Amino acid sequence: MTFNDLLPPGMSAEDALTILVGLAAFVSVFAVWNGLIARDPMGGRIKSIVRQQEALRAGMLAPRRRKERSDGALTAMRQVVNKLNLLRSAQADKMTLRLAQAGWRNKDAMVVYLFTKLVMPFVFGGLAVFVLFVMKSYDFSTGMRALISLGAVVIGAYAPEIFISNARSKRQLALQRGLPDALDLLVICAEAGLSVDAALKRVSSELSRSVPEISDELGLCAVELGFLPDRKEALANLNARTDMASIRGVVNTLLQTEKYGTPLAQSLRVLAAEFREERMLKAEEKAAKLPATLTVPMIIFILPALFVVLLGPAIIQVLDTTANMN
Repeated sequence: MTFNDLLPPGMSAEDALTILVGLAAFVSVFAVWNGLIARDPMGGRIKSIVRQQEALRAGMLAPRRRKERSDGALTAMRQVVNKLNLLRSAQADKMTLRLAQAGWRNKDAMVVYLFTKLVMPFVFGGLAVFVLFVMKSYDFSTGMRALISLGAVVIGAYAPEIFISNARSKRQLALQRGLPDALDLLVICAEAGLSVDAALKRVSSELSRSVPEISDELGLCAVELGFLPDRKEALANLNARTDMASIRGVVNTLLQTEKYGTPLAQSLRVLAAEFREERMLKAEEKAAKLPATLTVPMIIFILPALFVVLLGPAIIQVLDTTANMN
C-alpha cells in the first residue's frame, strides 16, 4: 500500500502536500497572532469568586430557590442528564471534585461533562462509520473498518476524562509554581499584623495577574473563611480543591495556627524556602534533560535539511555529468 492509496479519491500527493503546507502556515500565523494578543486572565475568575461569595451569603442568610436563566443548549443537556439520573451515580461526586480541581466549580460544569461523556462515543463512532462505510474514503477491509469504528467509540468515551485530567495537571503545575511567591507575600502580611482572612485577600489581589490560579484559590478560601461557620471546613475545602501535597502542608500550618496559636510567619517562611528550592531543583532537572530531549528533533528535522544543503549540489552535479555522458 502506497501513500497515494491512503488519500481520498481524486486527490493527488501534490494536493495533499499543498493542503498540509497551507495548514502549517495557518497554524504558524495563528500561533504568532495568539501570542501577541494581550488578555485579561482574571475577568472570568473574579466573576466566579463573586458568584461564589453571593452563593455563600445567600446560603448563610436566606436560602431561597429561584429559577436561573440559561440557554437552550444547557437546558437540553440538563434535561437529558436528569432523565438518565446521571447526577445520582456513584461517580458523580468524585467527578465533581475532579472538575473543581481542574478549575470548574459550578453545577453546569458537571452537567456539561456528563452530557459530553454520554454523547462523544456516538459522535466519534458516527463520524468513523460515515467516513469508512458511507463515503468509503479509504480502501480497507470490512473487519478493519469495524475495528477502526470501535476504536473511535473507545476514544470518544475516554476523551472527556483525558481532557479533564490534562486540565487538572496544568492547573496543579501552575499552583505549584506560584505557591512560593504566595507564601512570601503571606509572610509579609502576617508580620505586618494582618489576620489570616485579610492576608489571603491581600495575596489574592496581588497575584491576580501573575498567578491567577493561586489567586483564585486563595480568594475563594478567604471568602469561605468569612462565611462558613467552621473555619476548618474552609481550609479543608482548599485542600480538596487542589489535592496537592504542598497545599496540604500550608493548610496544616494554618490549622495549627488556628488551634494552638503558633507563629504563622516563621512556619510559612520555612515552607516558602522549601518549595522554592524544590522548584529550582525541578528546573535544573529539566535543564539537564534538555540535550537528550533535543536529540530526536535534531535528527528528524535538522540533519535531513543539512544533508540536502551539503549533498544536494554534489548529487545534482553527478546527475548532470551522467546525463551528459549518455
